Amino acid sequence: MPLGAASLPSELRSPAVRVCARRVSRGCGVCRVVMAFSSVSADDLKRKIDEVQRLLSVTLTIANAHTVDFYTRDVWHSFVAVSPEEVLTALSSAGGRRGAAEDMSKLNESISFGFCDATKKLVDVAALLRAAKAHSLAGLEVCVQREAVMDTLRMMSADAQDGVSDGAVFPDEFMNSKKAHEVPAMSEVVASLAKCCRAKQVIDVGSGKGYLCSFLSLQYGLQVFGIDCSSVNTHGAQERNRKLKKFSRAYQRHSRVKTDQEVSLKDTSSRNEEEERASQWHRAPTEHEGTAMEGSERDRRIEQVENHVSIDVESRMAELQSCASAEPAINDLSITNGPRDCALDSADADSEDTFFTALSPDVMEQATPRVPPSQLSLEERERRKRDNLERKARDGRGITNNNNLFSPLTSYVTAETELRTLITELEDAVMVGLHTCGDLAPSTLRMFVAKPELQAVCSVGCCYHLLSEQFDQDGQNCETAVYGFPMSQYLREQVCFCGRNARMSACLALERVSVGGGLPMESLFYRAVLHVILRDHYDSHKSEKRVGNVYSKASSFVDYVRRALRKLDLDVSKLSDSVIQSYHDLYSPRMSEMVAFNMLKVTLAPCIEGLILLDRLCYLKEQANVSCSALVQLFDPLLSPRCYAVVGIKRRGIS
Repeated sequence: MPLGAASLPSELRSPAVRVCARRVSRGCGVCRVVMAFSSVSADDLKRKIDEVQRLLSVTLTIANAHTVDFYTRDVWHSFVAVSPEEVLTALSSAGGRRGAAEDMSKLNESISFGFCDATKKLVDVAALLRAAKAHSLAGLEVCVQREAVMDTLRMMSADAQDGVSDGAVFPDEFMNSKKAHEVPAMSEVVASLAKCCRAKQVIDVGSGKGYLCSFLSLQYGLQVFGIDCSSVNTHGAQERNRKLKKFSRAYQRHSRVKTDQEVSLKDTSSRNEEEERASQWHRAPTEHEGTAMEGSERDRRIEQVENHVSIDVESRMAELQSCASAEPAINDLSITNGPRDCALDSADADSEDTFFTALSPDVMEQATPRVPPSQLSLEERERRKRDNLERKARDGRGITNNNNLFSPLTSYVTAETELRTLITELEDAVMVGLHTCGDLAPSTLRMFVAKPELQAVCSVGCCYHLLSEQFDQDGQNCETAVYGFPMSQYLREQVCFCGRNARMSACLALERVSVGGGLPMESLFYRAVLHVILRDHYDSHKSEKRVGNVYSKASSFVDYVRRALRKLDLDVSKLSDSVIQSYHDLYSPRMSEMVAFNMLKVTLAPCIEGLILLDRLCYLKEQANVSCSALVQLFDPLLSPRCYAVVGIKRRGIS
């Protein structure tokens, strides 16, 4: 029986979808793409959430074990019943072989996901690895690829006006490689969402340095409001955008001049050919030869000018790229204990300034020499005064143009923030967030649901360890009014708890570790042994004071301990160097335990991240005013480990 439009999910009953609905049964490719946008139903999503929860109910003890307590609480022997070497061997073979314990589990069914039901210890590493892979987002098959979403949005907005501008922006030359990968990929999705919803405005929450905002405004002609709680970020973003606009205008002008030259050259050449054919019988040979020589000389000069500009720009860009390659790499694998994990990438810091100074004078816009007011004519003074008044009048009416499409705003926003108090000219808009930290990502989704002006959302979160949780380990409500996890009514009814250490584990990058991007094991080892010293000699291992980043400044373990003791305001003279070194020598043979244990945490990281993101997707699917929602992989996880976006579109007519 042919599948009609009434058989489609309600979120897919747009006019564009109905056109193809009659062809679904015949395998219409467009319809299959549309179906892919909401690739999982609410009921299927809940079943997959249940599967992940069953795994984590057994394995979360490993993820919640803190590395600092590794030796003071003998973490390895508390949770693992096999040797570190067996764990590392199984990890290196990627779980390709079945363990003996798993074969035993078929007989007595006393093992769940590699853990013994009686002792609650890990006994079969291969079984755990297979379970973790099956319960990751990729294994659950709940994610949609960016290309599929783009095809869907293009089809759904086929009759909308294209919002792509004529301007050219070169992100790889004013951003580091990580940002240059993220910003264009996300911008394309956001611009397509705006086109699909017929929205001309974008609100970037947690906009930081404004890279995404600038790209959206310059490349796609969207009016973007970047909101960040740091005035330093917003002021820096404004200045950075001013430079980028100057660069973009210069490139556009240079491109137009070059195009005009090419067109003019073609027209002139064509006209000369026609004149030659028309008058070749009425012209002396010497005149014809002279005209040809003159045209050839003109062609040669124009080619010289074009080559000069092209070579100069290319050489300077090559210089810039060689400088940019020396930028420090971003290390997403380091484990810290505080909000410093949320800091912006250090490699981003004003790297574009080098780019602007390296540009060719032929491309950069030259500043007009400043003339003292006393030397201006009366007519010039009146003209400038009139221009200033007109500009102020335009600004007062909120009129924007392509030169003022990005507006950085400084404000701390939550789900309760009234956007119209920040943006007086707010219209239908798309809300976005690129690596919004902690509770800001859930707040972005709640604002999208609550604010009628927001027609779509594209949210990429990060810093899961800074999320607030509604329930503690005992299932009791915490005191916070609004929580970052869980968001969905489904998980709230189940009193779902994750734990801060587990959420911190979710920030680890499995893909990078898999290709050799190891964890900073020595610093973790130093900190765990220091905790033993604090317990044995200072009775302050439960102190709330933080050691911080002492390791990077220390020349040895003894130096590390002494620096840490001074930072904790403890008596440094109480221990001799030999006593401190003896602790290092005692625990060094057990360092393999820590390496293996942390690799197990890395293995579970995608499952914990998956639960957090599935909860956010489930929240959107529970909302009556959200028509389409999906979890989309936007980025390459090797370049950007937090690569998943929660995407949603409002149902028209319902706010």
